[in-house]
Amino acid sequence: MPPKATLPSCFLSSVDGKQIKCTYCAPFEPDVRKHWIQRTSLAAHMKGVQHQRCSTAHEEQQAQARQAQLRRDLLQQEFISLQQSSALKDLGSHLEQQDREKRHSRDSEQGEPGMTGEERVMWTDYNLHGATFSLGEDPSERVHTELDEEINNFRLQDARQTAYELGFGSETDDNNDTSTVRTEGLAQDEQYLADILAESYENSPFDGLDDERPHVSDSQWAPYESKTMFLLDLLSNLPRLRISESLMKVFLWIMEQAGARDVPSFYRLQKIQKELRMQGGVSTTKFQSVQGNVFYINDPREIIAKDWSNPLIRPHIHVYPEIPDGPVSEVWHGEKWCKDMDLDTLSPMYDTGDRHFYVNELTWLYDGSLVIPFRWIVYHNAVHAESWKVTVDDQGMATVHDEGEPLMVPASEMTDNYFDLEHGHELPQTWSAHSHANGFPSAMPNHLREVAGGDPLYTSFTDYFGDDVSGNRSKALLQQQYHTHFISTSPHATISEQFVAFKQTIESTHQEPVRVLDAATGKMARFQIFVSAAPSDNPMQSELSSHIGGGGNLFCCKCDVGGITLEKESTEGYESLFHSGTLRSKEKIMKSLKTQVDQACTGVKQRISDIQTATGIKDVYTQFWIEDLLARAKVMKEANRRRSTEDIRSELQRWVHDHQDEIYSSFLTLNGFDPTKDTPIEILHTILLGLVKYGWHLTHKSWDPTQKALNALRLQSTMTSGLLLPAIRASYIMQYANSLIGRQLKTVVQTSVFHVHDLIGPLEFQLWKAIGELSALMWFPEIHNMQLYLDDVDVAVGNVLDLFAEIDPLKIIQKLKLHLQLHAREDILRFGPLVGVCTEDFECYNAVLRFCSILSNHLAPSRDIAIQLADQEALKHRLTGGSWATSQNKWISAGYGVQDMLVKHPLLQRLVGWSPTTVKSVGASKAKPLKRGMKTRPIVQLSETKAPHTLNYRSFVATSEWIEGISFVTQSKDDCTVGSWVFAESPLNTELLVGRVNEIWISNTVSSQSIVILELFQVAASRHPTFGMPFLTCRHREPSSMLLPTTSIKFDFNVQHDCLYAGCTASGSKPQVQERTESGKTEMFVEHCHDTTADRFIMNMHAFHNVHLIRLAVPRTLSAPQPLYADRTSKHAEISARLRTSQGEKRATQKENREAKKAAGHSEAVEPQTHLVLIKKTPLRQILQGPAFADGIPYFMQPLLHRFRGHTSHGPPLPIKDAEQKLASGFLCDAQRLASEQLNTSAFYGLTVAQGEQTILLQELLGLVPVFTRASLGEDSERQLALLGMMKDIIVSMGIIADVEAKARSEYERVPV
Repeated sequence: MPPKATLPSCFLSSVDGKQIKCTYCAPFEPDVRKHWIQRTSLAAHMKGVQHQRCSTAHEEQQAQARQAQLRRDLLQQEFISLQQSSALKDLGSHLEQQDREKRHSRDSEQGEPGMTGEERVMWTDYNLHGATFSLGEDPSERVHTELDEEINNFRLQDARQTAYELGFGSETDDNNDTSTVRTEGLAQDEQYLADILAESYENSPFDGLDDERPHVSDSQWAPYESKTMFLLDLLSNLPRLRISESLMKVFLWIMEQAGARDVPSFYRLQKIQKELRMQGGVSTTKFQSVQGNVFYINDPREIIAKDWSNPLIRPHIHVYPEIPDGPVSEVWHGEKWCKDMDLDTLSPMYDTGDRHFYVNELTWLYDGSLVIPFRWIVYHNAVHAESWKVTVDDQGMATVHDEGEPLMVPASEMTDNYFDLEHGHELPQTWSAHSHANGFPSAMPNHLREVAGGDPLYTSFTDYFGDDVSGNRSKALLQQQYHTHFISTSPHATISEQFVAFKQTIESTHQEPVRVLDAATGKMARFQIFVSAAPSDNPMQSELSSHIGGGGNLFCCKCDVGGITLEKESTEGYESLFHSGTLRSKEKIMKSLKTQVDQACTGVKQRISDIQTATGIKDVYTQFWIEDLLARAKVMKEANRRRSTEDIRSELQRWVHDHQDEIYSSFLTLNGFDPTKDTPIEILHTILLGLVKYGWHLTHKSWDPTQKALNALRLQSTMTSGLLLPAIRASYIMQYANSLIGRQLKTVVQTSVFHVHDLIGPLEFQLWKAIGELSALMWFPEIHNMQLYLDDVDVAVGNVLDLFAEIDPLKIIQKLKLHLQLHAREDILRFGPLVGVCTEDFECYNAVLRFCSILSNHLAPSRDIAIQLADQEALKHRLTGGSWATSQNKWISAGYGVQDMLVKHPLLQRLVGWSPTTVKSVGASKAKPLKRGMKTRPIVQLSETKAPHTLNYRSFVATSEWIEGISFVTQSKDDCTVGSWVFAESPLNTELLVGRVNEIWISNTVSSQSIVILELFQVAASRHPTFGMPFLTCRHREPSSMLLPTTSIKFDFNVQHDCLYAGCTASGSKPQVQERTESGKTEMFVEHCHDTTADRFIMNMHAFHNVHLIRLAVPRTLSAPQPLYADRTSKHAEISARLRTSQGEKRATQKENREAKKAAGHSEAVEPQTHLVLIKKTPLRQILQGPAFADGIPYFMQPLLHRFRGHTSHGPPLPIKDAEQKLASGFLCDAQRLASEQLNTSAFYGLTVAQGEQTILLQELLGLVPVFTRASLGEDSERQLALLGMMKDIIVSMGIIADVEAKARSEYERVPV
């Protein structure tokens, strides 16, 4: 083979010599795949226009480079020559001599002829500031500058960045373990986009190169280098609008093509995000449980530290319990914080600014007395200390008086702390024996002083939420939507395993508190973390509480109520279900679990099962170790049969003793947390998804389509003012009645009682009234009178349970959520209103979690989700002005541009879930917007409004000018509009007025002054006879109204038109709108019949909004729940007796059926293993034209076969063809109809495989014999006649089918199956 021709110098050859690359053209070709061409295309390429241009440009660049190098060489030679000849030194001396001469000349000859004014100024400046000597500009530097500009223009030098901007290269950093190319598990369109972008990286020469371009930082957008970088990071970390990596690359490309400024490469964006994560983000740590499951956890210390250093969040962090002056509304008002909590978990000190006062230390007061504080508490909006008084006798012996009621000492009255007393030698010389016995002297000074290191030390409480979502075993979150903080998730590790990591982290703060810049004081402080509560759904609460679950005999996770089924059905057992049993505690649970573990060491599993059944205690986490111990005991026994059980037990017990911390759930060992008491009942799951869902199912399951349509019409006509509900979609609710979620069930529970009164039975209607009343009580946001409120809750709970028992006695035994209502009282006392521990916000957070999971490649889902949500935490912190510590321990915050972005843009607030607290001014009104084309709002005089018809019109100036308004703010900070129903303060006396807003007017002269025209109503003296609620009527049966300032309006509420009284029906008709267009169809709606003087409106006491204020405004006789039964115990005994009767009959019937089935099973024919299939050659109707089938014998075999296919116990049904069904027909319709459901259906099994053969029919005939025998023993003559007829029909059918079979054989062929 002849040698290949030599390539021109500008070409490179591949290894195999088949491809070549032009070094002139390649730098100007952005597509790297076009750099290499076939060797055979060499001549054509060199003749091409593109090559000629690139060659010319290359030659010009080379010429310029040669000239620049030549000039550089000449200058270097001159400089060397100048150095060698000492010319520089002589030149310096010469200049210095000239300088001296000129100075002398200027000094001696002022105004020398020939010197201009500019020269004098120059020399004067030289005398003052001196001068810098320069040889002039180096020409080579100018050439270099020009070359750099050209190289940059042609993208020859920064080839790596050019590649990234053009879409080539790798976007991953080998050192960045948080950046991965995620192309697996994406949606179809995402995968398509990822594939396109992935092609850009193939054969790239720039893979893995770093981006070393200089980046100018703008302090306005710190810590970002530019606004563009900030917006891109914001875009990639929006919680509910997640952007994939592929789509982000497309955005960057679009921005670059559009000429946007400061557009980084995708790699640069990832690098900056990694740097932000390292500087001020939340660290994500790998954790492996003792059970071997691996997951990742975001550090809760760093998350909570960000809240403490955030000026918007820190004011809402409460570190002390509080005794409220007004209503109980917060968790820190509850008894857990104020009374029951372990004192070691509360904030231990109070900071006056110059002194730290700690609990358990002697403190001097202004009045000269001594006390020892043991709990800091807010009282009358000031910090106080619950303290024990200390007295010192004449001999200097101090005594602590820790019996009786403690003193409530204001912190402002404290003057000297323990060290002040020690320094002043004023500590008691000795302590009494009683004081020593209780450990007071030994506790001073408080050991936490050393832990705090001189900084203020507080306790930060969190709520821990765990749930199953998106296929994960569990997730863990901390409180509220924007303030909901993600901790961990895993498809493998259980919630108990994840809590171990969380517990270890927060327990580290008890010895090493987190040091943070306190945004409230601007000084450094420290905090330790404790868990306040663990709100979750019922199954998760059972798991946290080491409970066996709702299916156990002792089915409550809070008490030991229950027993075996017969015990619960007894009079005493059934009555116990209506009361709380003996409360569980973590101490009792730990004792039981230790017993179970001890029994596991013996290797006997049954003993453990018996303990778990008897106590209802079964911990998922500990069960793993119980199973492990049982397996190890078995292995040890098999390894040495002679080894005694006691010896094996002793060895395993030693292992258990050495691994105590690993065996038992961390929920049971965490200080300050008791899962049996600190898992309050959750109103979303126990009320909406419990009681309301049960009642809704009882209601709609029996409705026919007409009733469903009527209820939908009524529901759509609901008056929604004051309900704060989303738009009601009644047709949707009825269409998907079995699949409603919490949002829709909220609508149902607040409105249904007004619409179903004539669609259900009286007991079901009573149930709806009871459920609505209890639900409204549970949604109280604040409690003004705790004792009255708890009494009302007890009555409402009792009514609900009694009605469920009356309708279906078995529900009390089967439905755990009904019994849990009995624990509402203790949970409300412990935590305050239950809306404060509702999990609704947590459940809403599931969407954020799913978005993060979707964009993961699912190879490490726990890690990917944790890192993404950690980045979101850091972004929210920067947006809200939070501070963080740098590597130099300097605390900084984001630039004002970053912080202002959140403040100025409501859209961004919604995207990140931030709801800023808006200060509403009571009485503030909003004017009606201008219509298009209008420049000023119409101004009317008061006399031109409805005001002249009001009772107090003369109190106002008739000629005053007013502007129409559309809304105003009430005292309860509600926004009211025209048509709202409100309570208001009377301008004449202390009476409360109630009515409907007719008009809103804003003063044209004083914009802050506004009034409403209120149509007055009065509360009736008795309850509504049907709904049991207060109702409103016209005052004195005539319309009246009053002018009121908007500042006198207290609150709004919901009413419903009394359609039952007025006789309103679905008589209206309106165009049906589809796709926002009138479709031409019409639909019915309820027309309210209004009579100005006789109208009645029912105050909706089932509404969640402001129902607590309504109960304060109306007489208690109209609002307090009324017990349904005076003697509940007797009623329960009656219901339990009915339950025992019905259940006894049911069990007897089931036993009979089992025995009958067992007896029938022995006499039935053996199932055929094979049968024949007729393969059709001619149409079936030609075969069935014989005289035997012309008698009109009905063919009803098909429905019988369908019935059999759903009941057979012999295995899957055999395929039956139409021809087979018709050939097997022979029974009379009446025979099948008379056959009772008690007949053993399997007796007809042979019919399913009958295909005309007489053998099959004979088997069926034999199968009817035992059935006929049972009917004879039961002396059921009608059934006997029916059976005889059936057997006769079988015999006749055998003959008929024999004829058909003969005809079929001539047209069909038989094939064994």
